[in-house]
Formats: sequence, C-alpha cells, structure tokens
Amino acid sequence: MMIGYYHSKETFGTVDGEGIRYVLFLAGCGLGCAFCHNPDTWIKGERSITVEATLKDINQYRNFYDASGGGFTASGGEPLLQPNFVTDLFAACQKDGIHTTLDTAGFCKTEALLQVLPYTDHVLFSLKAIDHKLHRKLTLADSNEAIIRNLRYIAEHKPVTVRYVVIPQVTDDAESIKKLIELLHSIKNVQLKVDVLPYHFMGAYKWNELGMVYKLEGVPAATSTDVKRVSDMLLTANIPLQYPK
Repeated sequence: MMIGYYHSKETFGTVDGEGIRYVLFLAGCGLGCAFCHNPDTWIKGERSITVEATLKDINQYRNFYDASGGGFTASGGEPLLQPNFVTDLFAACQKDGIHTTLDTAGFCKTEALLQVLPYTDHVLFSLKAIDHKLHRKLTLADSNEAIIRNLRYIAEHKPVTVRYVVIPQVTDDAESIKKLIELLHSIKNVQLKVDVLPYHFMGAYKWNELGMVYKLEGVPAATSTDVKRVSDMLLTANIPLQYPK
C-alpha cells in the first residue's frame, strides 16, 4: 500500500488548476523560497495518507469536479519529492477518469519527473526567477539550470502553465521580465500560458512562529497595477496569459 506524506488537503480548490479541484498539499520541499507563504510544508513530517484513501476522498466530491471540468491536483511543498506516491495516485486517478494536475517548482531529480509525467494531464510550473544570481537570492538552490531544463522537458510533452510571482522591485523590473520573455519565446509549446501572481506576505507570521527570519521583510505587496504592468509586457510580447489581467 503506497503511502504519501502530506501537509493538508483542500476539497474545493479553485486556484490550483482548471475547474473545482481536490488539492493534496504534499509535505517536503528543498527550494526554501524567500517568499514562501507555507514554510511549514518544507518538513516531511509524519502525517500520511494512502492512494486508496485519497481516491476514496476525491470520489466523495466527484460530481463537483466533473461538472466544472476540474479534477485532482498534487501540490506542496514539492510533490516530485514523493514520485512513487504521486505516480501511483495519478495512475489511479486517470484510470478512474479524473483529470490530474502537477503543481511543481521543478526542483527535483529528472528521474522523478520522468516517472510522474506520463500520468499527468497538466502542469503548473512555479518559476521563481530566470537570472541565476536572483534565483540564488530568492531560494536555497545553487542554480536554476536544472529547473529550467525540467521546464523545457515538461513543455515538450504536456500542457503547462508557468506561474510567475510579481515581487515589487525584485522580480518585476524590465530586465527580469525581458529574460522571462526570452525564455518563454525559446520554449516551443502552443499550449503554454503564464499565470501572473501578486506577491503577498500573508504567510510571514508562519516564519516567525517557526523561529525563521523572513527575508523579504519590508517588501510591499504587489498591487493590481504592478500585476497589470507585467501582464501587459507579456501580452505585448505575444505571451498568452492564463488569466488576462
């Protein structure tokens, strides 16, 4: 019986893929993003669930998911740190006619990606930064080369939505958006879209509760104007948006 370790679950998710979705937030993440609003998901912990129990839970709300064009999303944390569990769960979902979405930041072994992707219908890919130095500043990763390589591979095989967080004076300057556009133009996938998300610090209190220093203290939340400015730059460059602002 395959067991997965998770942080929490949501039975009526509306922001983690198309339609209404059952979202399982798996525990464990090594990226350590400076703007993470759920640092409590970084540790694997002891809370576990089986594939069978998850599928049973999903089917309780199946009518809502089917009627809305939704399904199941594996999120986190980083779900690709538990590839065996996600593979078995996605395979069981697809066998039962349930749409599967993988919510990942791509910071994982290539083998994990190759294992899970055949059973994935859609990918949400959280891209932190394109510039190497900025990426190191915002995460614990030494480099984002493997992350971008994983994004390219995913885009060759699956529909993908790139999520990009607008952090005022950090990721929203002209040079950062230019590099984002150049990267996206180099990826050949007619189904690729971008979801432009506003930075917020609503999870900063969790860092304090965990005895951690919130690295973006003092950085203001992104406004609708900030998001629209970045969105307009992408649209002008013919980058399709998931949700045009």
